[in-house]
Amino acid sequence: MGTHTQGKSPRRRGRRQPAARRRPAGRRGQRRRLVDYPRSGRSGVRRWLPSWRQLLATTGLFVTAVAGLFVCVYVSVDIPDENAAARREANVYYWSDGTQMVSTGEVNRQIVDLDRIAPSAVDAVIAAENETFYEDSGVSPKGLARAVVNMARGQETQGGSTITQQYVKNTYLSQDQTVTRKVKEFVIALKVDRKKSKDEILKGYLNTSWFGRGANGIEAAAHAYYGIPAKDLDPSQGALLAAVLKGAEQYDPSISRANHERARGRWAWILDRQVDVGLMSKKERAKYRTFPEPRRQSRSTSLGGQTGYLVDVANRYVKQHTGLTDEQLARGGYRIHTTFDRHQVRRMERAVRRVLARDLDPKGRAADRHVQVGAASVRPSDGAVLALYGGRDATEHFTNNADTSGVPVGSAFKPFVLAAALEHGVSVRGPGFAEAGLKNRVPGVRESVLADSRYAADGTLRVAAGSPDPDRPTLAEALVSGGNATYVRLGGDVGRDRVRATAVDAGLLRQSMARLEPTFSIGTSTPSAIRMATAYGTFANDGVRRDPYSVTKVVKDGVALPGLAPSASRRALDPQVAQEVTDALRAGGKRIGEDVAVGRTGDQDRLRSAWFTAFTKDLSTAVTLFRVRPDEPRLLPLSGVGGSRSERGNVLVPRIWQEYTR
Repeated sequence: MGTHTQGKSPRRRGRRQPAARRRPAGRRGQRRRLVDYPRSGRSGVRRWLPSWRQLLATTGLFVTAVAGLFVCVYVSVDIPDENAAARREANVYYWSDGTQMVSTGEVNRQIVDLDRIAPSAVDAVIAAENETFYEDSGVSPKGLARAVVNMARGQETQGGSTITQQYVKNTYLSQDQTVTRKVKEFVIALKVDRKKSKDEILKGYLNTSWFGRGANGIEAAAHAYYGIPAKDLDPSQGALLAAVLKGAEQYDPSISRANHERARGRWAWILDRQVDVGLMSKKERAKYRTFPEPRRQSRSTSLGGQTGYLVDVANRYVKQHTGLTDEQLARGGYRIHTTFDRHQVRRMERAVRRVLARDLDPKGRAADRHVQVGAASVRPSDGAVLALYGGRDATEHFTNNADTSGVPVGSAFKPFVLAAALEHGVSVRGPGFAEAGLKNRVPGVRESVLADSRYAADGTLRVAAGSPDPDRPTLAEALVSGGNATYVRLGGDVGRDRVRATAVDAGLLRQSMARLEPTFSIGTSTPSAIRMATAYGTFANDGVRRDPYSVTKVVKDGVALPGLAPSASRRALDPQVAQEVTDALRAGGKRIGEDVAVGRTGDQDRLRSAWFTAFTKDLSTAVTLFRVRPDEPRLLPLSGVGGSRSERGNVLVPRIWQEYTR
């Protein structure tokens, strides 16, 4: 029993003590830590492994902090104003048939509504870029996370953005690849998705995206790649444009063979992808097996060749009739519909080039150097300018030869003198009429004139019937060949002020009229080719004048500008007078055609220019040729131009007209 009692005592002494009593002596008196990390009471690796409670708490704190930071950023970041570049558009010029001629400006963009974009092209973009566009919230968290990871790796922050995010980047932000910009893009995209409809966002994206070839937006891209508006893209072409959105420098098939292979592969994938996401049927997909090769032209904004001259004439007309300034036009966004017929413009350019190449030898003849040509065609019935030739190339020769004054018109001015004589008669002058047996004539009284009247040896103007001096030319005969002295005298008898008024009434500009000296009647005035074609068109139009116009409509933001209706017609000449002048011109032009009336510079002219103007009921065309050095405004002599048989270059201008109208 004693032994048993003694056995219990050691167990009582060995009872476990409270934890506080077991703390190491060096740790006694210390307060318990708020965060037990590194973990106390653990050793080795376990000391550094957090508990599940610590993991849960840390995750919760991180999520709370990120959420709080996001809320702060969301509240502090507003939707900024649109970039000026995102709103900037090109001015687009159209041929008379409605097809696009050219777009001009620093930014080649034409903003269009969704209903002016082929639905299949829209589907192709959605399938390629963001198939959940109409269901998502406008952002891609995965894309943002990928951007952060890429930044940590020292790579570009570019990630898989939604269409909304790409629209935000194009419209509101810079193109910098930084995390700050990416976060702003994410936040603004959320706000834009709440503020704007999906269709508004899609429209903005398609109008601001870069497609290569100088094209901003799908409308400019459709013209740059296929020469058609976006509404006319077929599903195959739309898929190719969706492919180049990934990067035109890698997917424009015309750049290289490698590009072509990449573009072909992505084009096929986009068509297949549309089937996968339900935007195209398999039957429709089967129709597009041939790759839609785009045209080779790299940009759609060239002002070379005749295009720059056409744009120059159209801009002048727009500013004159709408009040727009150069600054306003430079801001862009105008759709300018012209009267220019693209086929006739090209025929006119070919005609000039062929004749000059065939008949001039600038390397062998000094006289054939520095030759310039200007030409214009006008429709007499309404004054529409259908074609013009302003020079070899608008990017090399900056003066528009079709719409500039400074080139004397020579004998091509004579029809206006004849018209004035027929319209107003002549003033009987001098005391010698009695001696000539013309006692019934009273000096100072105006008498009627006919086209077949002729000047007698005594200086009097007589009708042809029964008159003496049949070897002297009639006014009609002197109109086309020779007859300078006749028309100097006729202009004086009619009154040079009346001649000037008749020419201006017919369509020439008063500021192009020369001084009223004796030679005024044989063409010292300097009208433009456009105005000469217009004034001759008055003869073709039975004396009714229609002012030239080159623009039919200008549209800005969907609204047509006022002031561009063609001017009203007005009678400039009596119909009988117009017909007599036409008959006189036609008589001298029989070698070209019975239905054509012509006027030209004659070999008697000593002016430094050659002119040829011809018209039918449907077309009036003026062609001029002259010589001028680029650095000297003074006209050079035409002697020897085209060789010894060119009649001072006079034969070249009708050849151009014949080549043009052939």
